[in-house]
Amino acid sequence: MTTRDDINAALSRIRLPVDGTLVSRDMVRAVTIQGDTVSFVIEAPSPEIARQMEPIRAAAEAAVAELPGVARVQAVLTAPTEQKQPPSLKIGGHPKPQDGPLRVPGVKRLIAVASGKGGVGKSTVSSNLAVALARQGRKVGLLDADIYGPSQPRMMGVSKRPASPDGKIIHPLHAHGVTLMSIGLMLGEDKAVVWRGPMLMGALQQMLGQVAWTHHTGGEDLDVLIVDLPPGTGDVQLTLCTKAVVDGAIVVSTPQDVALLDARKALDMFATLKTPIIGLVENMSLFHCPSCGHEAHVFGHGGVATEAKRLGLPFLGALPIDLDTRLAGDSGTPIAAGDSAMAESFAQIAGKLVAQNLA
Repeated sequence: MTTRDDINAALSRIRLPVDGTLVSRDMVRAVTIQGDTVSFVIEAPSPEIARQMEPIRAAAEAAVAELPGVARVQAVLTAPTEQKQPPSLKIGGHPKPQDGPLRVPGVKRLIAVASGKGGVGKSTVSSNLAVALARQGRKVGLLDADIYGPSQPRMMGVSKRPASPDGKIIHPLHAHGVTLMSIGLMLGEDKAVVWRGPMLMGALQQMLGQVAWTHHTGGEDLDVLIVDLPPGTGDVQLTLCTKAVVDGAIVVSTPQDVALLDARKALDMFATLKTPIIGLVENMSLFHCPSCGHEAHVFGHGGVATEAKRLGLPFLGALPIDLDTRLAGDSGTPIAAGDSAMAESFAQIAGKLVAQNLA
């Protein structure tokens, strides 16, 4: 019996003339399976683009028709006829009171990715880990909670504003198999967030509770929601761990002593908030010269593994400084979506989470 996952896998092989696929660019809508008949809608960004996509529509029908048990396929090409109005949704404000931490609706498990200081690659780890988990068959969400410096829209290659049909529920976006929400999608790319603590706390509570996390899964709960936290130990971290049930935290650090000092503070924060530590990741662990093959320890090497051993915490892996990883993030296609050695490194970390039933 053909499933939605089978259909998404087939459509993810249909490349677009520009960049990406029908699935990675979130153009597939209303997938319906009735017996041996499959129907779906391909939504183009504009009527002009839709008029050029007939070959893409035909290729999509042919790809799905090859799936076992499918006898008939109907793909309809559509486009918005008028400019959609932005959601009339106010973001931020004082958080609503609640009795203790609650499960996020539509999410089975929640994992926070944190760092004691900025610039250690926490957001890169978050996006690539989410994509790696999705490639291993998990239903994954990614919440960009770095409200002052949201970077996930650029790293995941999305820019469309999320819809909010009723001004209350937010429909997240979807890219590379991951359901995505970020405050950066609700504001202009160059718009600064100049908010005090209560506004931050209210915005995070909204993105946890008012986002329809099952919007792209046919109503099925996400297996895991990865939350990309801002650096440090401030209001957002406190709000997350007191308002939501957090199944565990991953702390990212570079090997040098200055970064480890701040990483220890992040670990102490989670201990204070009684949030389990899943493990530590050493990023920018070493550098392989692409010309001569020399291995350089720019920020030192092994410091995070040593710290994990000292504290009796799992060490999830060491990731090198890698130019392709940076280029992939800047271009909107995380390197974990490919088949490189770096993609395998993220796949191994994701595999450890799956093996522990954390994702």
